Amino acid sequence: MNNGFIRVAAAIPELRVADCAYNVARMADLVRKGEEEKVQIICFPELSVTGYTCADLFQQQQLLRDAQKALNELQLLTFSTTSVIIVGMPVRVQSHLFNTAVVLQGGHILGVVPKTHLPNNNEFYEKRWFSSGVLADSQTITLSGEQVPFGTDILFSDGKFTFGIEICEDLWVPIPPSSQQALHGAEIIFNLSATNELIGKHQYLRQLIEQQSARCNAGYVYASAGAGESTTDVVYAGNGLIAENGKIIAASERFSFDPQLIVTDIDIERLQAERIKNTNYANDKSAVPYRTIQLEDAHFIHFDLKRTFDRHPFVPPVTNRDESCHEIFSIQIGGLAKRWQHTQSETVVVGISGGLDSTLALLVCVKTADKLGLDRKQIIGITMPGFGTTDRTYTNAINLMKSLGITMIEISIKDACLQHFKDINHDPKVHDVVYENTQARERTQILMDVANKQRGLVIGTGDLSEMALGWSTYNGDHMSMYAVNSGVPKTLVRYLVDWAAHQLDASSEEILRDILDTPVSPELLPADENGDIAQKTEDIVGPYELHDFFLYYMVRFGFSPSKILFLAKNAFADSYTDEVIEKWLKTFIRRFFSQQFKRSCIPDGPKVGSINLSPRGDWRMPSDAWAFEV
Repeated sequence: MNNGFIRVAAAIPELRVADCAYNVARMADLVRKGEEEKVQIICFPELSVTGYTCADLFQQQQLLRDAQKALNELQLLTFSTTSVIIVGMPVRVQSHLFNTAVVLQGGHILGVVPKTHLPNNNEFYEKRWFSSGVLADSQTITLSGEQVPFGTDILFSDGKFTFGIEICEDLWVPIPPSSQQALHGAEIIFNLSATNELIGKHQYLRQLIEQQSARCNAGYVYASAGAGESTTDVVYAGNGLIAENGKIIAASERFSFDPQLIVTDIDIERLQAERIKNTNYANDKSAVPYRTIQLEDAHFIHFDLKRTFDRHPFVPPVTNRDESCHEIFSIQIGGLAKRWQHTQSETVVVGISGGLDSTLALLVCVKTADKLGLDRKQIIGITMPGFGTTDRTYTNAINLMKSLGITMIEISIKDACLQHFKDINHDPKVHDVVYENTQARERTQILMDVANKQRGLVIGTGDLSEMALGWSTYNGDHMSMYAVNSGVPKTLVRYLVDWAAHQLDASSEEILRDILDTPVSPELLPADENGDIAQKTEDIVGPYELHDFFLYYMVRFGFSPSKILFLAKNAFADSYTDEVIEKWLKTFIRRFFSQQFKRSCIPDGPKVGSINLSPRGDWRMPSDAWAFEV
């Protein structure tokens, strides 16, 4: 494996029905091409040695002898290759003929898996020619002069990953064989198929493959018969589809007359991480044992990935943006609405800085008030200018509150902070952590006390990314009475605010656009000589898009720093150098571990996506754990 990835291929060869010698020669061509591309396992379609549409020719002795001879030839042609090869062919065992998958490596047959479920409908009547694999009464057969494992109870493994095989119709039944194969350890399922084309069938097939790979937390490689098959009554399009845990990651060109090799990489470590969290893999496993056939290592350790990775894994695709953003807002609104009603609060109080996070929190408050039929004046927005507040953010905060029609209060924190510096004997010219945190805590005190006075709830504005980095002042902006953004990472905050801008009037949209263009900053240090923000968060802790990427793969899948670094280099190759990515990954790991104590006592807040850092269920970690090495 290469950083946990296995390279697989679905092969759609050129084919002539019943011309076995021709077929294996073309298959060998694709095997050699796969070797050049460092493919570790290559899967061919159902009955690819003979062709699927041979019909009654399957009962001809000559075709069966030709198939056996062609298999021997394929063994010779691929003797010097290291890839695992899975081909489909009819195999006679005593009085039964089976539709099988034959697994080869280095010219040797490793095992033979017969088809379990045979279609019996107007288009296909396989029971006319084949027997189900459940009728096999022997665990070994003689094939090409070798005693080889045979049966539906076989898995294949090299000790690092395991795969299983099912054939075409096996996928379409209520409980596919791959379900139990996955429960018994198979991380990848290979399906040798011959699926004909009908109106609407292709979309259903894609959904079926995606769903099965999701249910099994598995990779799924589907290789289906192509244009070389007979078109007497139906047509085949050559569907090569590869899915990983619910998503198609590679696909062939349908209705192509050219041979195709669809190659991609499946992340075994990601699948294993999903399964570690899913204890049903132990509970639902059948008592029927599976045999595991040992593979030889394909030796392809280093290769450039065929896949690319989304640099913003928390951000939904643009294709369903409206639906996704509406859903996220609905979750935030639903959480706040319940808390607002349950506490019988008359108001909600939120600090408005003119930055992204407080903007999103305010939008959630406004939408919640509207949903509950409450007056927006019951939302109290407080802007609290301090030593680092710039005209730009101050103006945006004021204008945003006015445009949304909430109650607006302005309270300067400068005098209170200067008095506090005097009380604790701190020189206000020293712009250290005391200088910064005094301002953050003063703002929180104001919010809390106004909420008490107005029978309100203080709404937290901090986001998931800040929680991960500990980028908050303990008992300052770290604290609130309900934290509506606690499940939303910074990249998603920006995405939501950008979407919300389109939903508002022109004046409000203009304000949100300027907020989106403003550098992220706590504004706790004085502005520069031009009156601009001097304290830019991403200059200090690093780009949030990198930190969100690190956070996703560390918490969602438990990946090691080396694996995360490998993925980040792939995703951000055109934006950051390897040295820069590694630098900020080290920062992320150090801060994530050292700042757990803040996460151990965070307020309630709604979970939005697959990751949250609440200590009450989603993330439990000792505050004094030693940080991982990068």
